[in-house]
Order: sequence, then structure tokens, then C-alpha cells
Amino acid sequence: MSKTVVMVDVYAPTVPLAQAYRDAGAQVVRVQSTVDPPPVYRAHPDLALFADNIVHAGDLAETLIAVARHRPDVVITGGETGVELADQLSDTLGVASNGIELSAARRNKYLQNETLHAAGVRSTRQMTVDDEQKLRAWHEEIGGRVVVKPVRSAGNDGVTFCATPEESTAAYRALLGSTNVFAERNDAVVAQEYLVGTEYAVNTVSSGGKHRVTDIWQYAKMTVNGVIDRHAGVFSTPVAEHAELVEYACTVLDALGVRHGPAHLEIMATADGPCLVEAGSRICGGGAAYYARLAGGESQLEWTVLAYLEPARFAETYQRPHRVDQHVVMAYLTSPVEGVLEDYPLLDQVRALPSFHKEHLGVRPGDPLPRTVDDSTEPLMVGLAHPIAQVVADDFRAVNYLDGHGFYRLRP
Repeated sequence: MSKTVVMVDVYAPTVPLAQAYRDAGAQVVRVQSTVDPPPVYRAHPDLALFADNIVHAGDLAETLIAVARHRPDVVITGGETGVELADQLSDTLGVASNGIELSAARRNKYLQNETLHAAGVRSTRQMTVDDEQKLRAWHEEIGGRVVVKPVRSAGNDGVTFCATPEESTAAYRALLGSTNVFAERNDAVVAQEYLVGTEYAVNTVSSGGKHRVTDIWQYAKMTVNGVIDRHAGVFSTPVAEHAELVEYACTVLDALGVRHGPAHLEIMATADGPCLVEAGSRICGGGAAYYARLAGGESQLEWTVLAYLEPARFAETYQRPHRVDQHVVMAYLTSPVEGVLEDYPLLDQVRALPSFHKEHLGVRPGDPLPRTVDDSTEPLMVGLAHPIAQVVADDFRAVNYLDGHGFYRLRP
């Protein structure tokens, strides 16, 4: 008999995980944690992919009854917005669960760091902001640059780097009461010290408290369009070369109570060692799974399927050595202009690069082109892959050189 997997909030970025479960012979039931989908996802995925689509209208008991009818073997989140509801459903139904005790800390960026601190794990200095004068005094005490951001969001939404107390208080005023990328009201704001170092994305999958780091990406950043540390791209980096980072990531997972399922950790390697920027208890989006497979033959997708459907096999194989097949870069382009896009006149030069693999258009000719200030306003991503690391590094610089005013032709 095939197993039943319940996924909360499957939208476009995590449809590949639902498909991976179907490919493994499971049927997938979709639960939607809100009546209306977040505007950032624009629309539902093709519901034909799912055995049922259950819309949670706020009554947990009613949703539990609807889910229980399917006798689920697995309950997992399909995205950031579904973490807490998936924890509630899995805990109540008695399937593999991370529980509800630390559920809020797995979403709330302030509680994450407080939880790490309580567990003796290195975490960033921070404060939850409820008063401008307290924020001003805290910034003056910290000195230098600080980060002001919503306690619940994703994709760099609302993240503001502030050089002065005046900038911090202005960012706080702009964020409080505004709406985040998931159409949720920002009722709380957190200020954190600005960490200096090299930032990595560390993607993991856990089963019964055993953790597999599936892929690690090193961020390349630039200050552009008035945005500090805009992500210009990520480089695949061999897991075997980052023992300290892997060890720290596992302590973070333990502290946050992540015993089952995927997680996406953003970690800064500072002069004093690794320190968490923020964590998401779900798979990494943005095509990371596809490019992780291209780089090293594995991704969060197949490990997540294995973790829930074949936990004994996961336990037998999760410590197997990683391999490096190719060196991969995901280059995120940054539009300095806005209007209606006519075309990308220099895209053929990008396609001619030795390591060019694929382009992913977020904005197509004829679409409105926003000025890029965060992940959601990114016009396109270019994937580069080559057996030789220097080739992709050189081609990434070429993409950065071409990306600019001349890369975008707007309609008059």
C-alpha cells in the first residue's frame, strides 16, 4: 500500500518535493494554511498533483479531522509559512514530528537566537524593538552597522542594514505595521548586530535526530541600487572542506529541536567562528536542489523522501562521503532600471560563456521590470557549471560585468 504524505503550503518553490514523493510512490495531500495564498506565490500549483487540497480556515480541530481522514504517514511543511501548522498536525497525529515546544523559534528570527543562546550555542547580539529610544541607545552601544528586520519573513524581505541610530529608527518605523512578503503584518521587529565574514547557506535533512548536510553554498555579495550586501550569486562549495561549519549547523538544528525533515541555515563564518544569521525549517528554494544535484549528485529532495519513507536506510547512509561532480554558480542578476522590458540584448553573450548551463527568467519580455532591491524583484538567474572551478569563477565575473544598464532594454 502506498504511503500518504501531507504537505502544508506547497507553492511553486516546493512543488519539486511533492513530485519527489509522488515519484517514490506516495500520494500527496496538500494543506493550505491560509484561505488566500500569499501574493508572493501569485497562484496555486496544479492541484491535480495532489490527492486532496485542504484549506485551513483557522479551526485546528476541523483541519485535523480533514487530514486524519487520509491516515497520513508523514506530515511536513512545504514552505516557510507552513512550519507551525505542520508541527501542530504532525505532533497531534503522532507521526514523525519536531514537536510544538520550539515551533515558534523555528519561525521567529528573534526567538531563534534566544533559543541558541539558552542552549549555549553561539548567537548574534540582538534586541526586540518596541521603543525607538531603546533602539537608538542599543545601536550606540553596539556601534558600527546593525541589521533591522521583521521577526517573521524570508527572501531578504524587509532586511535593512543601518549605519547610524537614525537609520535604525527609520527602518523600525518603516517595518512596524507593514506587510511582509507573505502578506502577514509585521507586528514585531528585531535588531541584530551586523556580522562580518563569509556567509554560507547550509542545507540539511534530518531523521530521528541524525543530520545530513546535503549541500553548502558560499554567497557573493555587492552593494548596489542602494542595497547593502545584495546577493549577487552563490558558489557550490565542497561539504568536506567545512567541518567546523557542519558541526555548528548540527548544533543549531539540535538547539532548535529539528529532529526530522529539511532545514535551510544561513551562517556567517566570522573571525570568532560560525554564527547563525537565520534558519528556516524547510527546503531551500530558488532552484537549489536542482543545482545541488548538478554539483554533487544529491539534494534535499531525495534525502527528505528517504528520511520520512525509509528512515532505517537514512540512518545507514547519512554519513556517506560527499562527492564533487562539477563546480556550480547560481548568478542572481540585478536590474538598475524599471519599466516594461523589451528584451535582454546582452543575454546571448552570457549564453556563450564556457560554463553557461541554463537561464531562469523571472521577468520576460513584455513584463513589468522592477528595480532589483531583494529576491522577489530579481529579473533572472543564470546557472553556471563546469568541472574546473576557475572557469565558473571567471564566467561569474563576466556575468557581473555584463549585468547593468545595457543588459536591459525597456520599451519607450
